[in-house]
Amino acid sequence: MTRGLLRVFLGAAPGVGKTVAMLEEGRRLRDEGVDVVVALVETHGRRTTAALVEQLELVPRRRVEHRGVALDELDVDAVIARAPAVALVDELAHTNAPGSAAEKRWEDVDRLRDAGIDVLTTVNIQHIASLNDVVERITGVAQRETIPDDVLRAADRIELVDIAPQALRERLGAGLVYPAERIDAALGNYFRLGNLTALRELALLWLADEVEDALRRYRREQGIDAMWESRERVVVALTGGDEGETLIRRAARITARSGAGELTAVHVGDSDGLAARPSPALAAQRALVESLGGSFHELVSTDVPTALIEFARSVDATQLVIGVSRRSRWAALLGGQSVSQAIIRLSGDIDVHIVSHGAAPTLRLPVVRRALSRRRLALAFLVLGVGLPALTALLAPFRSPESIVTDVLAFQLLVVVVTVIGGIVPALAGALSAGLVLNYFFIEPLYGLSIASPRDIAAIGIFVVVAVLVSIIVDQAARRAAAARRSAAESATLVSVAGSVISGADALDTLVHRLREAFGLTSVILSQRGDVTHSARDASLADDRDVETRIPLGEGSTLYLRGPALTSSDRTILGAFVSQLALALLQRRLAGEADAARPIAEADRLRSALLAAVGHDLRRPLAAATASVTALRSGQVALDDADRSELLATAEASLLSLTELVTDLLDVSRLQAGTLGVVLADVAVDSVIVDALDELGAGPDDVRLQLGEGVVMRADAALAQRVVVNLLANALRFSPEGSPPLLSVSTIGDRVQLRVVDHGPGVPAERREEVFAPFQRLTDTDNATGLGLGLALSQGFTAAMGGTIDPEDTPGGGLTMVVELAAASDPTDADGAREDGAEA
Repeated sequence: MTRGLLRVFLGAAPGVGKTVAMLEEGRRLRDEGVDVVVALVETHGRRTTAALVEQLELVPRRRVEHRGVALDELDVDAVIARAPAVALVDELAHTNAPGSAAEKRWEDVDRLRDAGIDVLTTVNIQHIASLNDVVERITGVAQRETIPDDVLRAADRIELVDIAPQALRERLGAGLVYPAERIDAALGNYFRLGNLTALRELALLWLADEVEDALRRYRREQGIDAMWESRERVVVALTGGDEGETLIRRAARITARSGAGELTAVHVGDSDGLAARPSPALAAQRALVESLGGSFHELVSTDVPTALIEFARSVDATQLVIGVSRRSRWAALLGGQSVSQAIIRLSGDIDVHIVSHGAAPTLRLPVVRRALSRRRLALAFLVLGVGLPALTALLAPFRSPESIVTDVLAFQLLVVVVTVIGGIVPALAGALSAGLVLNYFFIEPLYGLSIASPRDIAAIGIFVVVAVLVSIIVDQAARRAAAARRSAAESATLVSVAGSVISGADALDTLVHRLREAFGLTSVILSQRGDVTHSARDASLADDRDVETRIPLGEGSTLYLRGPALTSSDRTILGAFVSQLALALLQRRLAGEADAARPIAEADRLRSALLAAVGHDLRRPLAAATASVTALRSGQVALDDADRSELLATAEASLLSLTELVTDLLDVSRLQAGTLGVVLADVAVDSVIVDALDELGAGPDDVRLQLGEGVVMRADAALAQRVVVNLLANALRFSPEGSPPLLSVSTIGDRVQLRVVDHGPGVPAERREEVFAPFQRLTDTDNATGLGLGLALSQGFTAAMGGTIDPEDTPGGGLTMVVELAAASDPTDADGAREDGAEA
């Protein structure tokens, strides 16, 4: 009998539509003539799911009694007896009731498949065993029901049922996932936007890894060696040197730009892996790679380029990042190709990035002292000393009167070659020595220096003239080339200098180091008012002939240079460095002054806002209280008891309003001065809420409550009450008629969460930070809402208690203010109640 196939519908969270997708696929198969039954589907009270189940044949469940409770489980025997082609089984990770033949539902599914029945099933990402701890860290909820990874990986087909996190929250808010009484707790706990986004990413990555494994198996089975760039995979090669951090960060940026790339670091050592002493730099780089989400590998090989390329191909790398070679040009010339050159030759279709770093040879300005270097002069004399005897030995056996023209041209060519290499001095030596050799070995009488005719003198003269002319051309070309190199280096240096100032805070340090490198100086020191603030040194360049140069920069700053004497052309570039250093110093001074002025400007802004707000908001209650007292004292108007009572009530309300305003202003001043007194203790949340409702005079018809039983938080009772009062007052002000705000309380791990939910106009996302600014209201047309300090004080009080306050959208419209504080250090409150957090 052929074993049945397993098809899994995978989701990131409850409510994404896995069961509906499975049922719709079952209905499609039935319409195509396939024998399909529903073996077990949980509707959870969802009308859409129930309607789909009714359209398919349903196999009755098996009833199990456990501790007096009747449980319905999958009846495997009944399904096998029915022998359908396809069975739909929901919730693959479910744990069966005690006493069942199998402990887990996935084991029941195995029996169905052994009977030749194809199975369609559903799984959430949080139920995969290898991801269980990750999901718990994200959501704070431990999953007891899990499924082994191997069971899921062995499925014939896995389909991701995906939905955007915000869309899932909207479905939840509309009552399409949980009943109404569980919606707010779920939105505030498991179904928070950050949780859903992380779970969705987890599901996508897990499925992507499965697809990648399948692709690798296919390529291996088909013998395909060519790289398929289905995803960017960046490998960075580390030597254990200090440049590794630069290479890792560059590779991480390349990976990030690719969107869903992978970062892998590899170190290839040439020892046996035991004798070598561990590199502290390599250990730090390994930690850096892992902190950036990458993986680290170590290999041992005597052939570093080959090992590196083979590793890159084994992980399907698309890009390889290596550092520029540390070897000098002489080392490369004598030792053959560098590691980077070998890697490029072997890389094939892998892109190779060579990154410059601090350990690479620095480029300093070339010194133009002569047209041709001593090395070229030495090489020219070497060519002359070797070439002249060799040419003589080669031509002497074939000499004859007819060959003299060829002999002269051959020696002339040697002189030209020597002239091109070394210039005029080797040219003159070559011309004279070649003329003498020709006369001695090739012109009659042989083996003697004699000039028989004026033509011989002319021949030597022509040798010298040709050599001089060629040497002049070579010398001019060499000078122009040296000048061009100098100009290019100066241009690159000036661009770098200008960029250093534009770059900002590190400009001074960068300029000092660039200045030392450019002129090969032993040290460069920048002193400001007698204190050394920036310096760059290289003791290896020290020389007894070093000179010290002092350059004033103004405003008490001085630049000290120590090293070789600078030429006039050097001083032109030095002037650019000095100008940029002066600009950088000015930039830093202005930035410091701006930073110093910023608090003053902010204080002025707050003071202006305070004066404007106080001038308006204090005038109304003062005027009302003054008018009431004046009327009471006036003897010109006859007042009855009702009039007197009304005037006294008006005066009392105005004075109370003044008291509240002054209290808020004092609280703001204490917050800004950092002198707010906070006494943290274990506080029962319900007592804080009751006191806040009493202060507001709000009853059951004004505010809906969902309180967790015995929830205790770590807070200052008075400040917590002020926070709740301010948030509820704000929600009551904006809630529409007939839709009172909701105050809910829940516990998430070691945090207590209070949610104040209204269905008012809400606040645009781009303006949410404004609501916490002092003396700020979203509209200035409302003059009856006080100084606009309520939310600013709430945020300050919450932060002082070690908590946070964040605004969120209310599903269906409105604003939800979420306050999080620490749960009680002792789970028993003053009344002996225990914490009982709401479930997600």
